[in-house]
Amino acid sequence: MVEKISKRGMPPGTLIHVGKKKMEKVRISAIDYDEKNLVEKDEISIEECKSFADSPSVTWINVDGLHDPEIIDKIGTTFDIHPLLLEDIMNTEQRPKIEDYDKYMYCVLKMVYMDKRKHICVEQVSIILGDTYVISFQERTGDVFESIRQRLKNKKGRIRTLKADYLAYSLIDSIIDHYFVILESIGEVIEGLEEEVIERPTRKTLLNIHKLKRNMLYLRKSVWPLRELISYLKRSESDLIEDNTGFYLSDVYDHTIQVIDTLESFRDMVSGMLDIYLSSISNKMNEVMKVLTIIATIFIPLTFIAGIYGMNFAYMPELQWKWGYFAVLGVMLIVFIGMIIYFKRKKWL
Repeated sequence: MVEKISKRGMPPGTLIHVGKKKMEKVRISAIDYDEKNLVEKDEISIEECKSFADSPSVTWINVDGLHDPEIIDKIGTTFDIHPLLLEDIMNTEQRPKIEDYDKYMYCVLKMVYMDKRKHICVEQVSIILGDTYVISFQERTGDVFESIRQRLKNKKGRIRTLKADYLAYSLIDSIIDHYFVILESIGEVIEGLEEEVIERPTRKTLLNIHKLKRNMLYLRKSVWPLRELISYLKRSESDLIEDNTGFYLSDVYDHTIQVIDTLESFRDMVSGMLDIYLSSISNKMNEVMKVLTIIATIFIPLTFIAGIYGMNFAYMPELQWKWGYFAVLGVMLIVFIGMIIYFKRKKWL
């Protein structure tokens, strides 16, 4: 919040990191490849990145850490990136979007994963697609792109034979495909909560439902704009996007729609669970009130009889009768049994 306030009044393009600092040192790595050769380097300088990007082969530059404005500015100067775009990269609260700058395209996506405590974590990933290079910016080390790195190293698939736009597609596809992993985990949580809501709802159940509802809302904000983003890429007439890549983007678009549909179904289920929880609690309360009401109803006539014979009148014939006490107890017992039979016939018990 402090960072947001300090940015007010500053000129557009001012580089200030908005969000949590998730690592100490910015780490830059690069993979340069073509159909025959591949070179991978970690902890490289920006000048080395530029030498890779100027080669005719495809270069993937990955930047881990967005908190250092000096490094981000240097990358912008080296690759002639617009200052407003650099400002967006350092703001980790961006909505997923795409912008076309003719010489390059800029995409913002939300990468979702689960930590060791099974909490949903969201990280912003910015992707710049150039003619022969792709630059990805992440908040910290660790991502969902390991399968892409392995495909590049092992020459699996067609990624080594195609241009930078296919690499950018692969990164986007990997992010969206990982949503299915998260949705599968959420589905398991929903199943467990459904059983708990019906059989043994507690206050902790309600808190878990609200927590899940918040997570679903956050996921929805991250996923819904992707439809527009992929649709734009699919329809783009930019020279940076090959015609063949358009077919793969159509597949990603289908996956995005599937993720959105699944997410909406889960949201409906979670909202339904909240209604079921309230109904379950209400039913439990009704059962308790029903038992108390039946007990009170049974004792009303018994109390009436006991009240009559508890009056201190001098002339009450039954008080002098030898078997009066046992007769009153017998009447009470008959009344009690009769009411129990009546309640069972009415199916109130």
